[in-house]
Amino acid sequence: MVFSSLTFLLLFLPLLYLLYFARSSVRWRNGVLLALSLLFYGWGEPVWILAMILSTAVNFCCARAITRTEKEHARRWILALGVIASLSFLLYFKYSAFLVNTFAALLSLPFRMDPPRLPIGISFYTFQILTYTVDVYRGRAPAQKSPLRLLLYISCFPQLIAGPIVQYGDVESQLGERSVSPDDFTAGMQRFVKGLAKKVLLANVCGAALEELTLAGSGQALSWGGAWLAVFLYGQQIYFDFSAYSDMAIGLGKTLGFTYKENFDFPYASHSVTEFWRRWHISMGSFFRDYVYIPLGGSRCGRLRTIFNIVLVWALTGLWHGASWNFVLWGLYFGLLLILERFVLRGLLARLPRFVCWLGSFALVTISWAIFYYTDLPAVAQHLAALFGAGVSGLWDAAAGAVVRKYTLYPLAAFFLSLPVVPALAKKLPERLRDALGLLLSIALLAASLLFLVGQSYNPFIYFRF
Repeated sequence: MVFSSLTFLLLFLPLLYLLYFARSSVRWRNGVLLALSLLFYGWGEPVWILAMILSTAVNFCCARAITRTEKEHARRWILALGVIASLSFLLYFKYSAFLVNTFAALLSLPFRMDPPRLPIGISFYTFQILTYTVDVYRGRAPAQKSPLRLLLYISCFPQLIAGPIVQYGDVESQLGERSVSPDDFTAGMQRFVKGLAKKVLLANVCGAALEELTLAGSGQALSWGGAWLAVFLYGQQIYFDFSAYSDMAIGLGKTLGFTYKENFDFPYASHSVTEFWRRWHISMGSFFRDYVYIPLGGSRCGRLRTIFNIVLVWALTGLWHGASWNFVLWGLYFGLLLILERFVLRGLLARLPRFVCWLGSFALVTISWAIFYYTDLPAVAQHLAALFGAGVSGLWDAAAGAVVRKYTLYPLAAFFLSLPVVPALAKKLPERLRDALGLLLSIALLAASLLFLVGQSYNPFIYFRF
């Protein structure tokens, strides 16, 4: 089940609120939320609930054992058991075929493993389980006494499938005590509608436009303009698709009494690649910083070790997105850019005009989407070459022209809305007028989104597959 479906909007969500607010008891609300979260996750794949429950159960027991054990070496072994239990599911479902096939190719073996069917959202809930056990080991959070509350933290449907990655310490107190005021509920629903509109009215339309272009791997040479139009459209699609899910998750959480941290902060307004990654998928960046980069030594161990840590973290960041070499290449691409900005270009970037820095950063990020889009490395190479004018069929092509004529306003509107222009203008309005206009806009966006959903085919969120 997805947020941008009529089943969710017209059946699941009304049923949830009817049951959830039937009683004010947190125990009742936790029970309703847990039951419906498991229903939400198991709507299409009920068998994979067992993997999530088993991983949660193992880490519940490990965290309890850690708090009862005084010897440090024993605590480390228990922590390792919980981490291995969680990662074993992720490694099998997401990476086993990739690893086996890679070794088979290196050894020239006539063998190929078909990848297992990937449980939706496994990367996200695995990381959340890991934050719980590691934080208990570090003494940053108490071990949860109720296995059902821990399962609710892992399975809570707003952020279960595609984030944001919610660290246990951020919501631990809210699992036992929370409230929802009318203002909170209204604000949460407005945030949800904003995300729904971004998904349905912008991301889906940019995706439809992208599908009508000539892309690498089609057997045809790309035009230079068509290649750039494709990565621009995909960059807009993936931003509005992913940030839409985060908006809806944060908004739904607020209507239920949970406060989730922001996951996007207008990343396309960044003036450097470093700034871009402070604004894009913030919860993932925080996870790799807190649980990988800093434990490796961060930037405290000299320049060479810092460079090694950055390369390793970004290789893992790329691999987290998918079991394919293009994702590893994508991660290393950003790792290299971050190293260059930090150790080579810092002085130059400080002297350049801000518009030049923004334009360069936007171009570098846009180029990266060619690496991210294709899992086939020859297709990646073909598209990257076309971006720089190599092997192209010309400056422009008929498919790109047809897309521009058909969808002109949508990509332009998406680009405009990806920058913090509207929020800056809204802040200049009187508060009452801003609130009234916000409410009217939310009603209009909800109506338009529902109308679009009636005519659209099933279009899941891009990050579901990660």
